[in-house]
Amino acid sequence: MVQVILRKDVADLGRAGEMVTVRPGYARNYLIPQGMGLLATESNRRRFEEERRQVEQSALRERDEATQIAAALEGQSVTFKVRAGDEGKLFGSVTSADISEALEKDGHAVDKKLIQLDEPIKELGVYDVPIRLHAEVKPALKVWVVAEE
Repeated sequence: MVQVILRKDVADLGRAGEMVTVRPGYARNYLIPQGMGLLATESNRRRFEEERRQVEQSALRERDEATQIAAALEGQSVTFKVRAGDEGKLFGSVTSADISEALEKDGHAVDKKLIQLDEPIKELGVYDVPIRLHAEVKPALKVWVVAEE
């Protein structure tokens, strides 16, 4: 049996960062070539700890940046004037790409993939649209869809 430091989560074996004992063939033929593990030598332990520290620092930076963007978006709203029928149904729809463009015009660059709109908006109204800037940071943007006169 050999000890391996897991670099990624492996089902039925362990989570990233754990040291597990596995058969030599499993480590040599699967875990190590797939980049899922390192042999648990002293140099690999130091290397892994350094990588993990760098990943934690970059994750902290990303969360801080997302928090700053969320603070800038707090209280913001976007208004769309669109053509609509008598019952409030739109001729067309408002999509996450439209919302992203409107935010960019206001000076907030937010990728359309981060805007969590389950399906395009097809009726008049006010909508709270979540924006997933980070796993822990999800501000809501108020989107007004009004009929054009």
